[in-house]
Amino acid sequence: MKYLVRDKIFALGDDYWIEDEGGRHAFLVDGKALRLRDTLELKDPDGRVLVTLREKFFALRDAMTIERDERPLATVRRKRLSLLRNHYRVSLVDGTELDVSGRILDREFAVEYDGELLAHISRRWLRVRDTYAVDVVREDADAALLIAVAVCVIRMAEREG
Repeated sequence: MKYLVRDKIFALGDDYWIEDEGGRHAFLVDGKALRLRDTLELKDPDGRVLVTLREKFFALRDAMTIERDERPLATVRRKRLSLLRNHYRVSLVDGTELDVSGRILDREFAVEYDGELLAHISRRWLRVRDTYAVDVVREDADAALLIAVAVCVIRMAEREG
């Protein structure tokens, strides 16, 4: 399933919809303004919070956490000792690790688990300016989590660059 994300509105405090490939509202990104750290909530169309994305406070390396039901679900960090600057590691609380690599700032990258593609993020498929697609490849994958990972990685790469 492909989800369309409008890129130019990633500003703190902005709210925007992520649409499915049929043009229906799939997720609402609710930016929380006036917070000490960068915070976003990913909500379903009925307004229920699915995941919360937060900039990690007092981290030695730049990191963001993804929370579900106010409990940590994952931590996103740029991979240390990587020859590729655009390589991130997502550590889930259950010990699972996802790899994110590619051209992050160009919106051409992949999210993989143990060498298996979970999601492909790309602008290539779209003609709409400032929009990219998150193509969730596996039917049983957690789409909200993969979209949250894409948003975190892009925000972190933009701060670094």
